Parts: sequence; C-alpha cells; structure tokens
Amino acid sequence: MAKPNKSPRPKAIAPKGFRDYFGTEVTERKAMLDRIAEVYHLYGFEALETSAVETVEALGKFLPDVDRPNEGVFAWQEDDADWVALRYDMTAPLARVAAQYRQDLPSPYRRFAMGPVWRNEKPGPGRFRQFYQCDADTVGAPSVAADAEICAMLSDTLEAVGIARGDYIIRVNNRKVLDGVLEAAGLHDTDEFAAVRGIVLRTIDKHDKFGDAGVTALLGEGRKDDSGDFTDGAGLGDLQIKAILGFVNAHNAVDSRLAQQASAIRDTNPKAADLLYTARDYASPVFSGQHALRATAGAVWNENVLNYLNEIVGESSIGFEGVQELRAIHELLKAQGYSADRIRIDPSVVRGLGYYTGPVYEAELTFEVTDEKGRVREFGSVAGGGRYDDLVKRFTGQAVPATGMSIGVDRLLAALRATGRIGSEAEGPVVVTVMDKSRMADYMQMVTELRQAGIRAEVYLGNPKNFGNQLKYADKRNSPVAIIQGGDEQERDVVQIKDLILGTKLAQSASLEEWKDRPNQFEVPRGDLVAKVREIIESYS
Repeated sequence: MAKPNKSPRPKAIAPKGFRDYFGTEVTERKAMLDRIAEVYHLYGFEALETSAVETVEALGKFLPDVDRPNEGVFAWQEDDADWVALRYDMTAPLARVAAQYRQDLPSPYRRFAMGPVWRNEKPGPGRFRQFYQCDADTVGAPSVAADAEICAMLSDTLEAVGIARGDYIIRVNNRKVLDGVLEAAGLHDTDEFAAVRGIVLRTIDKHDKFGDAGVTALLGEGRKDDSGDFTDGAGLGDLQIKAILGFVNAHNAVDSRLAQQASAIRDTNPKAADLLYTARDYASPVFSGQHALRATAGAVWNENVLNYLNEIVGESSIGFEGVQELRAIHELLKAQGYSADRIRIDPSVVRGLGYYTGPVYEAELTFEVTDEKGRVREFGSVAGGGRYDDLVKRFTGQAVPATGMSIGVDRLLAALRATGRIGSEAEGPVVVTVMDKSRMADYMQMVTELRQAGIRAEVYLGNPKNFGNQLKYADKRNSPVAIIQGGDEQERDVVQIKDLILGTKLAQSASLEEWKDRPNQFEVPRGDLVAKVREIIESYS
C-alpha cells in the first residue's frame, strides 16, 4: 500500500517585501515616536487612529481602470461586492474622517497619526511593502500660517529626536509658482494643455536624476536612454524650456546674482560683500558658518530667491500669489525665530508638485554617510508635505483647505543610527537563575522585589539542568546581572550576584586597567539583593 503524500512544510520566510522587527528596533521606534508625539501635542494636535482598511472608493486616486482595483494597493472584494484595501498612506483616511465627522470635529481640525501603511509595489533594497509613517495635518485652515506652523513643528521635531541644528534644512517651495512659470511659458491651466503640463510636471520631478540635459530633451522632442528606448517629450520650444529650467535652477541663478553683487562692492564695502558671499552658500545644503551669520545670510538668500521668482512668473496672477505666499511663510517663520538656517525658500523642491496645490516642503538631512556601496553621500530627505486643498472635496463636493507633512519613520531611525544617537545595544533584564526547580517560588519572589523596585528582571524558565546554559541565555539577552542562589546560599540567607557587564568588558579587552581589578561576583545578604543590583547597574550609567 502506497504511503500517503505528506504535506510540504511551509517555508519559514517572510513574504517578499516584508520584514520582521525585533526588540531593540521596536523599542527605538517607539521611543522616537513618543518624542515626536510630545512635540505634536505641544502644538495642539490630537492623535487619530484610523482603520488599516479603507474602501477602494475612499482611496480614489489609486483606483485603476481595470477589473481588479489592486494597482498600488493590497485590495480584495467583500461578499457584498465592495472592494476594500489596506491603507496606502495616512492622508486618504484623514480625508474620509474629515468628511464623515465634519459636523462633530472642530474646524480647523489638527491631527497626527502614526502607524504602518501598505503599498503593493515592487520591493527593492531598503524598499518594503509595509512601513511606518508619522503624519501631522491641519484641515480647514486656508491661511499659509498653517503651512508655516507645519514647517516650524517639523523643525522642532527633528531637533527633539536628536538631529542637531545645522544637520538638517527644511526647504519650502510653492506649486502656484510653477503654475505661474508654466503660464508665463504659454502653458495655461486648461484642458488644451492638460496633457503637456502633466509631462512637464513628471519631467521636472526627474531633474535630480537626469540633470539639465535630460530634462531639456524630455521637455523638447524626447529622450533616448542608455538602452536605446525612446521617451516622447512635451514638444516645447526653446524659450518655454528655458523658462521652466529657470524655475528648476533658481538657486543657481540666485547664487550667480549674489556673486556678481558681492564682486561689485567688494572694494567699497567688504563687510557687505562677505555677507553676500556667505549667503551664496545657501545654494548648497551644507553650510558651516556661525549661527548668527547663518541666520542673517539665510535671510539675504530668501529675499533674493523671492525677488527672482517674482521675475520669472511674469504677469501671471497665480504665480504672483505663490510668491506672496512664500514671502508670508518666510516672514511668519522669521518672526518666531525660525531663520533661514533652519527653514529656507528653495524652488528646487519639486517632488510631488502634481499632487499639491500650494506650498510644499521637504526636510533634508545634510550630514554625510557611507552607503552600502562605500560611497560618501548626503543622507537626504526624511520628511515632506504640503498643501492639498482638493482631497476632502472628493467626499463633500466643497473645497476644504488642508496642509500637512509625513515623516519617513524608518528613514529617520536610520539617520539617528548613522549619527550614533541611537543604536547601542539595549540592556536586557536581570536574570534570576534556577538552581532547584522545587524552589521556583523563592526565585519568583526575588524577581518580584526587583520589578517593584523598577528593575527589569525575569526568572530563567528554560531547562535549568545545565547551569552554563543559563548564563549563556543571560549573555544572549544582554543581561547586566545574574542572580544565583543554591542550597548552600539559601541556608546562609545570601545570594550570589554576578556582574555580567564587567564580564563582557573583560572579554572584549582583558588589559583594560579600569576593569581588571574589579570583582565580577558578589555575595550579599538576601535582604540586600535589590540594593546591590541597583548599585552595579548604576555604576555603568
């Protein structure tokens, strides 16, 4: 008789594009999110937790024109024929909440949300299908004061979690300025130019990848890549392309103007010339000047950028409105002490301009790190956002102004690790070893005393037969101390306390003078257990 086929064992592997997070990672993330929440709460924002699942209809902009609406999202069909999906971001659920509870919520409504989101995209190195986002948004505030506040809060947040001033910059732009530039180039916001404007927006977004030459080709007849594939361009003329590149490269133009101004007055007013030369450094995210000089030079930079933008939008009313909004944000932040060394006007921020309707902002970390290929590079962006006044309108039919930002939690954690602000191995619990299984109640009592004193502790619950394995377990748990009490110690009412931190240090370098004469095991009266454990732990703090 043939043996029945055995069912294959499942592979012990996470699905592609997903990963597991262990103790220290989870602890570090929670600690960082707690600090961020404190800043948000200080600003008057309230926490909101929404369902991880939304209707595909509510996710609207991700609904493709196919039979199965799962492009970009993890979606499935319910029995009643409705399609639902895991949330793609935190903004779409906010728009639904703002519409659903609009009679009950205060207006403006200020909320923050933290949690995982899911994207049905091709995974890659460092790119996962599930990741954490940390958002803060204001719904119902048309004033750019709300945008300025988000930028200020983002600055405070970065510093609260450990990013030093000078190691980051928040760059601010405005979608309306680009609209003004497009109008000045003859590409008005009408159905006639909708397709071309879409190509232009997508092309501008690739400037950091393709540079001026690639963008010029895509704005013109088209571009052939290294593989020979050809991408049709927007078909713009030379003057139109020049106008758009003038917007994208505004920082270069301002840099050149400042240099010319400085050169013209260098002999007659060297102090003013030095200030102009210093302001030029704002064309680069890295600037090492003194703080007071940074603030003054940054203000000069912002003023020159705003003046330049006024010129390139020409007579466009929407472009002029965008520049005025940027000027208002600049003045509001300056009045609160957020000078341009922390938050500055920068037209090179183009990411997401197709989605946003007004101011946009991006937080960039400016210190250098070494990537996985050994290349030295700036860390880059960790947060971004802007004004999106049309999202809630999908539900209500009425315009509802909104602005907000999202922090890439994993990116920010990686930045903190790269700078050494977090990442040291977390201290584990004190381990009470088991010498006699019949005395488990005694060991549990020791653990309870330690916990009541605020000391993290556990009893070894594996097989106690091999005492060496118990100490190996304590080492693997990164325990600071092991408690030992056998029959002899019990009769004398004492305990042995083994200093595992010292053991680790001696194992790393037995010649360390500061440790070699220090005992690593103590015998103390049973009543002194808690005090001695605390003394050992605090001696390493």
